[in-house]
Order: sequence, then C-alpha cells, then structure tokens
Amino acid sequence: MHEFSRSAVIAATPDRVWAVIGDFGALGDWHPVVPPSTIEGGGDANTPGAVRAFAIDGEVLSREELLSHDDAAHRMSYRLIQVPLAVTDYVGTLAVHPHPDGSEVVWSATYEGEPDVVETVDAVFAEGTYGAGLAALRERFA
Repeated sequence: MHEFSRSAVIAATPDRVWAVIGDFGALGDWHPVVPPSTIEGGGDANTPGAVRAFAIDGEVLSREELLSHDDAAHRMSYRLIQVPLAVTDYVGTLAVHPHPDGSEVVWSATYEGEPDVVETVDAVFAEGTYGAGLAALRERFA
C-alpha cells in the first residue's frame, strides 16, 4: 500500500472553505487544472455512490465514486474507478479542520501500484492535482 498527503493552512473558517470545496461534483469549479466533471445519471453529487466523470473533448479520462460525504465533519472520501494509470484500490480523502489561522485542508490518498508507478502517481496526483488545488485555495482566501 502506498500513500501520500498534502495539506495547506487557509485563511478562512472551515465552513467557508467547505462551502467552496465540499461539493463532490464541483471540483473543476475551484481547481485550476482539473477539467469540469459531470455526475453520471444526473443524481445528487454528494450522495455516496455518485460517480463523477472527467472528460476532455468528449473523451472520459477518469471516473471517481463518492464513498462518503459529511458536511458537518467537512470530509469526503472517494475511489478511482477509471484512471489512465496502473493503480488499484485508490481512495482519496479531502478534509477541512479548524486551525488557529483559519483552516487546514488535508488531501490524502492510499493506493496499490507497482513501485515503478509511484513516482508518476506522486507527480500527477500529489503535486499536480492535490498541490495545485491547495495552492489555488490559499490564493482564493488570501
């Protein structure tokens, strides 16, 4: 099992931050490098079992299923069900915690994959997706 985590302190209350990032179907609305997603079947994006699909030029590149969503705890978990990388059992968690300077957003993941894919996963997800998203949140609430 491999894992990684990225976090950032944000100058806003957990409620304000969660109001921006807490919608499973709206990642592309606040994240600078993630394309817009659609919720398959048109259901409620924040109900466990919802699947968001990310597409570019009509081609679905990845799909993720919501496992849990807790507005009161400011936390959601999801799993990758289609991704163009050789990983399995990928579960991501996005959470917002109180911090003396506002909030701490923690975005983490665990997954299975061969050792040669770890560097690519770190570059694509840990730095490219998680790092870029957290930097955008810091800037948004600066």
